[in-house]
Amino acid sequence: MAWIVGFISQKGGVGKSTKARALAREASACGIKTKLADLDLEQATSAEWHRRRLSAGLSPVASVEVFSTAKQAIESAGDFDLLILDGPARASKGTSEIAKVADLIVQPTGASLDDLVPAIKVFNALVKEGIPRSKLVFALSRVGTEAEELDARAYISEAGYETLSGCLFEKPAYRKAMNSGLAVTETRYKGLNERADELIQALIDKIGEE
Repeated sequence: MAWIVGFISQKGGVGKSTKARALAREASACGIKTKLADLDLEQATSAEWHRRRLSAGLSPVASVEVFSTAKQAIESAGDFDLLILDGPARASKGTSEIAKVADLIVQPTGASLDDLVPAIKVFNALVKEGIPRSKLVFALSRVGTEAEELDARAYISEAGYETLSGCLFEKPAYRKAMNSGLAVTETRYKGLNERADELIQALIDKIGEE
């Protein structure tokens, strides 16, 4: 059975699909047979990104499909090694469903309190539902400075949760890459790629711990 990583978020625009795509790209590049399930029927942003990637002839390409529920995605996983669930844009009943079936739940968040406070509430709610804290990790996005990154990590740690190494800074180059069907690990800039690589590698290492 496939190892399942679920990406959830309380707010839109915090890098949920961005990180799901990057994990799919890097896992595929490592030889891991990967499927990315887009669970947002209305926006289907990961599926649209996949079409751009195919049109540009970029490789590697993971399998990407749109599903209405996590259950449907799992049933289609077949002989894949890794199933990535890209959840709806905002926390919903689907969030709880994803958390119950995933081996690891990743919640991207910005570094501001406007992002962090509701994000922590989402994880607190999942813990109350019986989801182990060990399955819940944060991933930082839209970071302005290294000092801001450190403050965000400290805030999350005080709340009792883990934050993955690395982060995505607020840079137009990341958006430009994704507009072309690339992942955030494939920009024109070595420094930005290295920061994104650190984050995605931390995710892959987390998978390897289980």
